[in-house]
Amino acid sequence: MNRRLEGKIAIITGGGTGIGEAIAHKFAREGARLIISGLLDDPIEDVARAIRENGGVAIAHGGDVADEGSAFACIELAQTRYGAIDILINNAGVFLDNAVTENYPIDDFDRTIRMNLRSAFLMTRFALPHLQKSRGNIVSAGSEAGKIGLAQNTPYGGTKAWMHSFMRGVAVEQARHGVRANCVCPGPIDTAWTHKETGPMDKEMETMLIQATPMARRGTTEEVANVYAFLASDEASYVTGANMLVDGGLTAAYVTPD
Repeated sequence: MNRRLEGKIAIITGGGTGIGEAIAHKFAREGARLIISGLLDDPIEDVARAIRENGGVAIAHGGDVADEGSAFACIELAQTRYGAIDILINNAGVFLDNAVTENYPIDDFDRTIRMNLRSAFLMTRFALPHLQKSRGNIVSAGSEAGKIGLAQNTPYGGTKAWMHSFMRGVAVEQARHGVRANCVCPGPIDTAWTHKETGPMDKEMETMLIQATPMARRGTTEEVANVYAFLASDEASYVTGANMLVDGGLTAAYVTPD
């Protein structure tokens, strides 16, 4: 079994479900020691318990990391329990509505900005002094929606474009400290968000999503987690400022090279 992350200490926000849960299990299998963060009603303790039962090391941290106190407490928990931080995974976020911009609820816009942007900024800000000491790295959740835009959920696509730019700026700024920063940009992944029964999509949008993807299927959360593990590992030691697409060719089908 590949143990690229043996002994590394990783914080994973939004680690209770979907892609975040898959990242947690992947990192644990590769030898990382984890802090799994999520909202108080997220099943983060279930994920941490499953990892421990399989011989891994994981601690759950419940709280809203878009809140300054909770974000700082998450960083402090990792430092107190493990003594260092090597990897920060900014995966916390929401995908709330499908509505044209003139009908998009303002309260949901505010929540999207808070959960998708403020959480990543706070966690990055508080983690950087520790990552500078360990010459660690950050991998954040971008999206193909941040590259091509997202009609009927323009705020979500906008937050992901911000994340791409934020990580590029951090990558350039922090390179002198040996800290890398990258984004993984998933496309249509098989999570609750992309099913009409459990997400904000209707049947027409669900069908169009798959038809627009050259590989003609949703990706799996494990396929995304594999890319996170590579970027977080020393195998990617010369990769920083990248926005790595995991979208079945969706962006390539819609965006021509500059």
